[in-house]
Amino acid sequence: MNTNIQILPITLNAQECIGWVMSPECGGIDIFIGTVRNATKGKAILRLEFEAYEKMAISELEKIAQQAFEKWPAQRILIHHRTGVLQIGEIPVIIAVAAAHRDAAFEACRYIIDTLKQTVPIWKKEIFEDGEVWVAAHP
Repeated sequence: MNTNIQILPITLNAQECIGWVMSPECGGIDIFIGTVRNATKGKAILRLEFEAYEKMAISELEKIAQQAFEKWPAQRILIHHRTGVLQIGEIPVIIAVAAAHRDAAFEACRYIIDTLKQTVPIWKKEIFEDGEVWVAAHP
């Protein structure tokens, strides 16, 4: 299993992530980059804050990567998630999957982000002008 899984309190670098998954045997890379948007449900967001139960989150992310390898012929999987305070436009998550063919990369990448949002103990707080709210870890 060729993975790079990290939870980081620093800015995520998309180009470095792409560089890590690239390899001569891979003809396709699918990358999901989540960004902090300026509104949710019609309400302006000032910033987001992310917290994680890091040890358990890493373990869950490793399980998700293993499941993706079992379902699709991926060669490399990278999952990086940010913690801390993020401003509008910053990147809280990058998922990159490299495979010999694009279909496997697309499917595995989609599976990883969808499963991450359902099972990994990473929590998001949305900060508004008039208050804040923790978003359900598992909607």
